[in-house]
Amino acid sequence: MTYTTAAEAVKLIRSGDSVYIQGSTSIPETLVRAMADRGAELHDVTVYSAFAVGAHDAPYCRPEYRDSFRVNSLFVANNIRRWLADGYGQTIPAFLGEIPMLFRDGTLPVDVAILNCSLPDADGYCSFGVSADLAVSAAERARIVIAQINKAMPYSYGDALIHLSKIDAAVEVDDPLVEVPTAAPSEIDTRIGNYIAELIPDGATLQIGVGGIPNAVLAALADHKHLGLHTEAMTDGVLPLLERGVIDNSRKTVLPGVSVASLALGSRRLYDYMDYRKDLLLKDVAWTNDPFRIRQNPKVMAINSAVEVDLTGQVCADSVGTRIISGVGGQHDFMYGGALSEGGKTFIAIPSTTPKGESKIKALLSPGAGVVTTRHMVQHVVTEYGVAQLRGRNLAQRARALIAIAHPSVREELERAACERFGYSFLHQK
Repeated sequence: MTYTTAAEAVKLIRSGDSVYIQGSTSIPETLVRAMADRGAELHDVTVYSAFAVGAHDAPYCRPEYRDSFRVNSLFVANNIRRWLADGYGQTIPAFLGEIPMLFRDGTLPVDVAILNCSLPDADGYCSFGVSADLAVSAAERARIVIAQINKAMPYSYGDALIHLSKIDAAVEVDDPLVEVPTAAPSEIDTRIGNYIAELIPDGATLQIGVGGIPNAVLAALADHKHLGLHTEAMTDGVLPLLERGVIDNSRKTVLPGVSVASLALGSRRLYDYMDYRKDLLLKDVAWTNDPFRIRQNPKVMAINSAVEVDLTGQVCADSVGTRIISGVGGQHDFMYGGALSEGGKTFIAIPSTTPKGESKIKALLSPGAGVVTTRHMVQHVVTEYGVAQLRGRNLAQRARALIAIAHPSVREELERAACERFGYSFLHQK
């Protein structure tokens, strides 16, 4: 392998190719810009974009390139969301943990993988750094691998490694990773976090998402003991618990003593923490998100969020009406694995209202809203007004429990809807 320029490297991409672009906070921007600059000479290039946080809109998402690059999103990231909303691209519904198999069995062919890698170690291995997730399987199946070798990328262990001999073209860069500010929990977030933390026992294994509520949960766990981490996304919120030894992974069954994630997004402090750290592994998302592996850990606590929840417990988490805004991700995988875990618990954590004051607990999901987690899988829904325990409850009981944690301004309206739907069995509930 020899180093070259970005413009030369992307000449390996041909019209009609399928191209995977690495995600998380590690979009290989130098190479992506160079690919977009070839838009006038390329056509029918399928672009697979993953879960990602981009610094700006994807440069291949321009009206003049609509026949050059056809975006097939595997998770609607911020840098392509507007493009898809305007109808120039599409999203492929799939559990995040399922997508590596779609690459490996050829359902989604990958001709080219574009990666953002660390400097090589003494043995010539580069790390994908903050993004093992889909990058492992995409690089494995790709005919061509193009990489930017980035001084800013941490070296992480696990599955996210590739030898220089497997890279067809490489470009040296020093591109800072996108930093995701730590969301400071609001008063509502803190109340929700405290409710959830009270239900988490010592020795639990955590799967936790991104944002103010997850950070509030983590902050409320400071006095817990012997917690473990087996999650899809690792964020700054876990650092205080790791540094203080609250998360020591001592009670885990799967890779005890080691924190496990599939991707990371956060501040430079998180990225520096990850660098050459052998007690932290980044694994292929097909591995981390396997429900039957997740369940092997004791007391799995799966904490996820939603756009809205209906009175039977159906969870919409990827769309606002018909408009897809994200993806299924690993919510379903961890809700299922957590439910099967001995002593496990699963949570959907939401404020009772949107920033516009609309209730997030609804009689019916909005028209066009997609069900990410079915009513059959939901155990706890938590708002700032308390915890609705749904496990083992019938539909009328669920409705009563959810109305009790809805915003007071909509409870009467929700009760009328529940009464009309469930009749005497709802009225009979205390």
